Amino acid sequence: MACAAASAFGVALRTTAVGSGPVRDLARAGRFATAEAVVTGDPQARPGKGRPMIIIRARAEAVDRTGVRVPVLLIASDPRWLRSIPSQRVRLRGRFVRPRGPDLLAAVVIVRGPPTMLGSPSTVQRAAEHLRARLRAAVARLPPDQRGVLPGMVVGDTSRMDPALAEEFGTAGLTHLLVVSGANLAIVVGAVLALCRLAGLGRRRAPPVAVLAVCAFVVVARPEPSVLRATVMGLIGLLALFTGRGRQGLPALAAAVLLLVLIDPELARSYGFALSVLATAGLLVLAPPWRERLARRMPGPLADALAVAAAAEVAVAPVLVLLSGEVGVVSVFANLLAAPAVAPATLLGALATVTAPVSLPLARLIVRPAGLAVGWIIWVARTAASVPYATIPWAGGALGASTLLLGAVAAALILRSHRLRLLAAAAMAGILIAVVAMRVFAPSWPPPGWQMAACDVGQGDALALAAGPGQAVVVDTGPEPAPVDRCLHRLGVTDVPLLILTHPHADHINGVSGVRHGRTVHKVLITPRTSGREARHTSGLRTAPAEPGQQWRVGDLTLSVLAPLTTAPALSPDDDGTVINNASVVLVARRPGFSALLAGDVELEAQRALETSVPHVQILKVPHHGSRSQDPAFLAAAHASIALISVGAHNDYGHPSSTTLALLHRLRTQIHRTDKEGDIAIARTRAGLTTIPRH
Repeated sequence: MACAAASAFGVALRTTAVGSGPVRDLARAGRFATAEAVVTGDPQARPGKGRPMIIIRARAEAVDRTGVRVPVLLIASDPRWLRSIPSQRVRLRGRFVRPRGPDLLAAVVIVRGPPTMLGSPSTVQRAAEHLRARLRAAVARLPPDQRGVLPGMVVGDTSRMDPALAEEFGTAGLTHLLVVSGANLAIVVGAVLALCRLAGLGRRRAPPVAVLAVCAFVVVARPEPSVLRATVMGLIGLLALFTGRGRQGLPALAAAVLLLVLIDPELARSYGFALSVLATAGLLVLAPPWRERLARRMPGPLADALAVAAAAEVAVAPVLVLLSGEVGVVSVFANLLAAPAVAPATLLGALATVTAPVSLPLARLIVRPAGLAVGWIIWVARTAASVPYATIPWAGGALGASTLLLGAVAAALILRSHRLRLLAAAAMAGILIAVVAMRVFAPSWPPPGWQMAACDVGQGDALALAAGPGQAVVVDTGPEPAPVDRCLHRLGVTDVPLLILTHPHADHINGVSGVRHGRTVHKVLITPRTSGREARHTSGLRTAPAEPGQQWRVGDLTLSVLAPLTTAPALSPDDDGTVINNASVVLVARRPGFSALLAGDVELEAQRALETSVPHVQILKVPHHGSRSQDPAFLAAAHASIALISVGAHNDYGHPSSTTLALLHRLRTQIHRTDKEGDIAIARTRAGLTTIPRH
């Protein structure tokens, strides 16, 4: 009752603070204002439609000279915001809007321009940022993947990590290694206590030293939900050690959760916090009995590792299904394989972190063996992610979590009954036979003789045109590297003679590193009306403008450039939306028995300018993900029998438009969509061209 009353009181105070006052009044009216705020979290860069979107958590302390103290979320585009450090006071101007999510925020501020720094960060945060920067310098000579992962494992700094690799970690069930949590803290505290023991410090003097190490670790790693939970629980455990009482894990976890939720009620809505708590609960409740049973049939260390990995995975599975709509199949085995390398990587990385400010050359020597351990973890993540059916689709949301829990209860009942185990084994054998039969008799993907493929990259475009054995011309790359990389891998593409980026929007160019991953890209074509945003993705590659009238030949494939027209205006870095879309490169691809019009994202103005020059083709890549901005005469001029729409499921733009779909139906065009069918291949048969989806 006391906890419930305290929680209700704390939540009431927070909701009253964020739901009233001048900041919320500005948000309700959608007005612009000048504000002073203190940055409370690291800036996070995320891909946007044009420039990258930078998200910063902050605490507003003044708006239009009125003193306030409420949490806000800043959304900016100026890259200078990435230099801001927690505890730094800044002045900004932006439009205040009401928050839509469940977070306890007074407003979301759409910021204009760079920040005006009003002072330096606190001494503690400056020291923390200095340590993080020196660690980045220490790992700079490691291979790219290792220098991106090691700081993430040690201090949670994933700023240099390849997004494609991060997605592979997620598929393999190893994302928790990139988030500082209880495992990292336990490794650091264990090492500090061992050193105290070696130094002759007794049971009374060692815990205070460990507490100082914990506090320093939290400051450097930033107080994220999982770090806070692990910190409070670790401090409770150290207090038990200091007072001489036996340490009990479950009460310590319960106390940590209660304290943190009372201090910050918003943690009760944090999925990261929930996953961290559930994983720890699984280790405390499920792992011990499972370890005992497994130890009867296998060596003790293997039983320990298997019980820990399985308990954590089972405990967090309902929440993961709730979030992703997928069930990981290989994650337990991936964690088993990665586990031996986690402690060496973390300890050596932590040692390098404290050594780098004193001696950078010595820190570089220390991170070399740490890089080897990280290299093993990366290999495990990539291998596990490439296993067929590494994740199984499942219903998302509350329905998915409920059905998974029911399935777990059913599995527990089956394991207790010999007769039910036999029935379950027979059913699984039947399902396995059916799956194998479907794989044997179903059409293979990609089909032999495929001509073109539309890769399912979500809300974006990525097309591949076959150009010979292991070769393909790639047109656009989607918004992220991993999906296009996987699609090209499935197509067997190892060489890209030509990469064409139709226009500089993130959903067409941000996946370039995925195309380059393990492949040779010989040349890149870009729109001559570019704003220059492609440059950071194409560093080190030969680029050339795609001028109207040009023709490119790769094997028997001919590519003709129709647009952008020479009359189109040049772009500036501030242009966005329709202006950039109409600057898209428009291509006609031909080879014997195959022709396609690849229209980028051109909208009404550019389509009308191209109406008279559009040739008859068999396939039309519908412009702009099937948006409403379509010229009927442009679509009709192509006389295409097949229309491909590259679009993301449940996107926020309403693509494809029902008006565009109705227009294509009237033109008697077969419509194929990546959000419904996944990757779509076009193959040539005796009867003509046919589409074969992968799903």
